[in-house]
Amino acid sequence: MRVFIKVQVASILGSIADYTATILLTEIFHCWYLVSNLSGNTLGGIAQFNLCRLWAFKDVQGKMPILATRFILVFAGNLILSAAAVYLLTHFLKFNYIVSKTITSILLGISYNYYMQKKFVFA
Repeated sequence: MRVFIKVQVASILGSIADYTATILLTEIFHCWYLVSNLSGNTLGGIAQFNLCRLWAFKDVQGKMPILATRFILVFAGNLILSAAAVYLLTHFLKFNYIVSKTITSILLGISYNYYMQKKFVFA
């Protein structure tokens, strides 16, 4: 349970970076919300990976290339799932892109991301 909580804290901190970038790119620089979402996810993913590696899983024993490769594979899946869900919720259900992103982030964070990081990336 302790690792789950640490991963969720790392996810929240990564999400802060993600949302900041997404909102700035969409609202200030007028980027399309999916481009902003992709950029924000990437920034948040990098932050979360480092927090998980150094704090949640404490896995710093020289495995960086393996961990990074595994994380990139999982993160690619996350990007596809996130983009699809945000697009469907925003385009077809007419949710605000921030609401779509929040729903998607929560669902992916407590399911796909946690499971894949625990069982594959940092296993």
